[in-house]
Amino acid sequence: MPLIKLQFKPGVNRDQTNYSGEGGWYACDKIRFRSGYPEKIGGWVKYTPIGFYGVCRQMWGWITTFSDNFIALGTNNKLYIEAGGYLNDITPLRTATPTLSNPNTNNCVQTAITSTTVTVNLGTTHGATTGSFVTIAGVTGTIGGVPDSEINANHVITVIDTDSFSFVVSTAATSTVASGGGVAITISFEIAPGYASNTSSYGWGTGTWGRASWGLGSTTAVYFPQCDWFLDNFDNDLVANIRGGAPYYWARGTASDPGTSLATRAVTLQAYATSEGFDPNAVPAQVTQLMVSQQDKHLVAFGAVPFGSTSTADFDPLLIRWADQDSPGDWTPSATTSAGFIRVSRGSRILRAVPTRQETLIWTDTHLYTLQFTGTTDVFALQEYADNISLLSPRGVASAASITYWMGKDKFYAYTGRVETLACTLRNHVFQNLNYDQSAQIICGTNEHWNEIWWFYPSENSNWNDSYVVYNYLEKLWYYGSMERTAWLDASLRQWPLAADTGEGANTEPSTQGYLYNHENGINDGTSAMAAYIQSNDFDIADGEQFMLCRRILPDVGFNESTAAEPEVTLTMYARNFPGTAYQVDAGDSQVVTETSVGVYTEQVFIRARARQMAFKLSSADLGVQWQMGASRLDAREDGKR
Repeated sequence: MPLIKLQFKPGVNRDQTNYSGEGGWYACDKIRFRSGYPEKIGGWVKYTPIGFYGVCRQMWGWITTFSDNFIALGTNNKLYIEAGGYLNDITPLRTATPTLSNPNTNNCVQTAITSTTVTVNLGTTHGATTGSFVTIAGVTGTIGGVPDSEINANHVITVIDTDSFSFVVSTAATSTVASGGGVAITISFEIAPGYASNTSSYGWGTGTWGRASWGLGSTTAVYFPQCDWFLDNFDNDLVANIRGGAPYYWARGTASDPGTSLATRAVTLQAYATSEGFDPNAVPAQVTQLMVSQQDKHLVAFGAVPFGSTSTADFDPLLIRWADQDSPGDWTPSATTSAGFIRVSRGSRILRAVPTRQETLIWTDTHLYTLQFTGTTDVFALQEYADNISLLSPRGVASAASITYWMGKDKFYAYTGRVETLACTLRNHVFQNLNYDQSAQIICGTNEHWNEIWWFYPSENSNWNDSYVVYNYLEKLWYYGSMERTAWLDASLRQWPLAADTGEGANTEPSTQGYLYNHENGINDGTSAMAAYIQSNDFDIADGEQFMLCRRILPDVGFNESTAAEPEVTLTMYARNFPGTAYQVDAGDSQVVTETSVGVYTEQVFIRARARQMAFKLSSADLGVQWQMGASRLDAREDGKR
């Protein structure tokens, strides 16, 4: 019998049964398709030597007129700007009493012998919560054996009472000091940290103690959404906001060296407006999302406090406001400004706004709208575009090749000028294995070099993003796998796509340090091996009427870009007689699961497997191995009936 060429349809299909999908691929991890053939994806390398605090949910990159190549990233604890591999903390300070100084801070530092815990007793209300960050400066001398350099730093604190808090240093105290530090101490409190994931609980002790629900004693669950930043650049500067929070502004400055600016924290947009001579009370005190309409240079707030109010109690989640053209601090509508507002009419809240080439797409919880700059006295025009449209996560949308893709509650969509349901061969696999309680964590990003859209999502049994699904929009193919990523930024301004992880201990509460990774850089998981595989659907001879006996395989595997001296993959043939049975050894039918190594110079491998149907798998789990599968051939013949 002639050799059987093992050529399978490109893409992975889990919306059919393993047997009915004969001729295609059924399962995979960390592979992609190139020209119709599967290959292992590129690896990643840790980019930042020092991690960031919290879970990063958003990154934004831009190049200034000074040729600075900045990346802003927001976590539930911090706001950073990365430059040259270093993270610069620009987290805003609290708008109310952001800094405490003498006399309240005179000699406020306390130590206890043998303890690494330092206590600060202010004698006045500090208003902070456990988990907040403070920066201490001006402490002089060694306090109880603890160097002042360890105290004059940024700390995460534990609240003791309304007047005092503590933090941990590296050096244990050699003596007890009840009052020390000098009379020039200043303490700056950052804005309160947010939640790393969607959280709900019942009253006493909910979330971080005292943050929002202490003393409620409620039998009704209190819901706290995860902390999401929205970031954009206005020329050289950064505009930012936490979803449902205050807007902020960070100015790059005019010096050729950005060092001074990078050491300066972002300020509220109200404070920026004041510094520019505009009315701070006109600035919306609370917004869902800030975005710059880059073509016409308007700073736009989607979901905002109405003009004329400074109270967050008046927040309107369907209101759109914008500042004067080229003046991000001027939000006062008048005959001499283009500042204004318009309200979305359907839905209960705006979820996300995304700029496209000619318009801005706006999702509410029920509808899709488009916002277009008119250049008239109306400035912007709003048009209802589609109803019964869902967006599962505000981060679950991205644009590539003039098409916008997003993940709905039970399907994928594409906007090409009209809304289309995206045909997906992994729809059931994704949406039936998804933790909807943590769906806000879903992120979407592009990998333009490979013509891919990536969605990272939490699987059914995970509280953190641990899975991904990819759509190749050039070849119109789907594939999937497992990976822990919380934010993604494509390589438009950098050499590699950049991604953030949850830190050590994935699928549990993240550690204090997450890291950035350069993706498609190398072929390994940092310094560790990256496991990858792809497995076919079952195939047979004569619709399974005949048993087939497999005797050998002539593999066709390329190992270009491998760095291992002798790269190998594992080739596995699975055999079984019925779709409903497991792949297993059955001495009566001579069934076996055959595994064999295939290297660069492997000509053929001999196997012996007999069954009605079989499946083919190619995998690797060694350092320095990169592979692409071609058209392997199988030596098989009919072997009777039963």
